Amino acid sequence: MKLSGAISFLTLATASAFAPSSSGGRRSGVDATTALSMSGVPRNPNFAKLAGGYLFPEIGRRRNAYLAENPDMADRIISLGIGDTTQPIPDHILSGLVSSASKLGTKDGYSGYGAEQGMGDLRAKIAEKLYGGIIKDSEVFVSDGAKCDIMRVQQMFGPGVITAVQDPSYPVYVDTSVMMGQTGDINSSTSQYDNIVYMPCTAENDFFPDIDNIPRADVVYFCSPNNPTGAAATKEQLEKLVKVCKERGSILVFDAAYAPFIRSKGVPKSIFEIEGAREVAIECNSFSKYAGFTGVRLGWTVVPDELTFSDGSKVRDDFNRVMTTAFNGASNIVQGGGLACLDDEGLAEINTLIDYYLENARLLKVAMEEIGYSVYGGTDAPYVFVKLPEGKSSWDTFSEILEKAQVVTIPGAGFGPGGEGYLRLSAFAPRDTVIEACERLKKQMA
Repeated sequence: MKLSGAISFLTLATASAFAPSSSGGRRSGVDATTALSMSGVPRNPNFAKLAGGYLFPEIGRRRNAYLAENPDMADRIISLGIGDTTQPIPDHILSGLVSSASKLGTKDGYSGYGAEQGMGDLRAKIAEKLYGGIIKDSEVFVSDGAKCDIMRVQQMFGPGVITAVQDPSYPVYVDTSVMMGQTGDINSSTSQYDNIVYMPCTAENDFFPDIDNIPRADVVYFCSPNNPTGAAATKEQLEKLVKVCKERGSILVFDAAYAPFIRSKGVPKSIFEIEGAREVAIECNSFSKYAGFTGVRLGWTVVPDELTFSDGSKVRDDFNRVMTTAFNGASNIVQGGGLACLDDEGLAEINTLIDYYLENARLLKVAMEEIGYSVYGGTDAPYVFVKLPEGKSSWDTFSEILEKAQVVTIPGAGFGPGGEGYLRLSAFAPRDTVIEACERLKKQMA
C-alpha cells in the first residue's frame, strides 16, 4: 500500500472508532437514553460503603457554609482545626529548597527522574540523623508524605487482610481499608465497619488499647504521638504491642508523623527503638510537621529487611514494587530541602518550630483546664483532646463554637465512634490567634 493510501486508511479507521455505531450509539449493557449522561462502567462498590465525605474537607465545607451565611465574620475566623502548619519555613531549610530549584536552571545542576526510593544521600541522612543508625538507608523509602504512604501500604496488602485501628484514630486508616475492599458495610448502630478490628483507646486506659483482649488482625495501625488524642505511648506499652504482634503474626504499621513533638524522657520516637520491632513493623513518617512541609510534601517509610509475609517473601520487596510502579519519586527540589532539614542548622530550626507549637498547645490546654474540662494531650503532641460534658455531641459543640465564637475545631466523632464526646484542638495556629482563641473559648465554653 502506498504511503498516502496507508495514511488515508489509518485516518478513516481512527475516525470510525469514535463514530456513533449503526445501532444508534448503543453499547452493550448501556441504555440509549442514558448513554449521553453516564458511562457504562460500574462504580467501585467499596466507595459506596464510605460514610460521608472525608473528615477535613467536611470541616471546610461547614466552615464555608457558615461564612456564606455570615460573610461579615470572615475576618474573625480562627482555625484550631486541621493540623496545618502556619509558621514560615526557616532560613537554612529554605535555602536547601532554593538551592535545589536554582540548580535546575543550570547545565551542570539539572536533574530529571531520580530513584523512586529517594536520593541516596537523603536516605542515608534520615537513617543516621533521625534513627541513629538503628535502620539501614536501603530500608528508607522517600515519598511525598505519610498519608500517601498509608495508601501505598494498603495497596501492597490488598483486599484480603483484616485491619485493626485505634478508636479514635486518624481517619485515613479506616477509609483506605474501605476503599481497598477489606471491610464490610458500616454498622449503623455502632458507626463501625464490619471486618475492621476497633481498639478502644479511652481516658480510662490512658488511650492505649487492651491489646491482649482484642481479636487478632493481620495489619495493626498505631499512631504515636496520637492523632487525635495527643497520647504518646511509653516504651513499656510499645514493647507490649510489638510482643503481641509478633506472637500473632501481625504486621504493625506505626505512624510516627508527630515524633519530633516528644519531649518526655524515655518515650520512644520510633518503633524501631523497641527490641523485636524489625521483625514485625513498618514505620511511616513525614517532614510535614517537622519543618512546615505540609504544602511542600516530603515523607518516608521504613520497611526492615527482616519483615516477611507468611510465605517468607520480603515485605520490603513488594513495597519497593509499589513505589517503582506507581511513583516517580519525590521532587528533586523538595529532597534538597529535606537534606537541609537534617543538617545541624536545620535540626536546630526544627526544634525551634516544635517548641513554638508546643507552647501553643500548652496555652490551649491551660485554657481548657481553667474552664473546668478534663484535657488530654498537648504535652508530647500538638493536639489537645478536650472531654465534653456528659451527653454533649461533638458535632453540635463544633457548630456552636463556630457560630458563637468563630473558632474552628474538630469534633471527636470525626475520628471514629470512640471520639464522640471529645473535641480536638490543633496548636498549629499563629501565637496571637491561639491567645485570642483561648479568650473566646473561655467565654463560650465556661
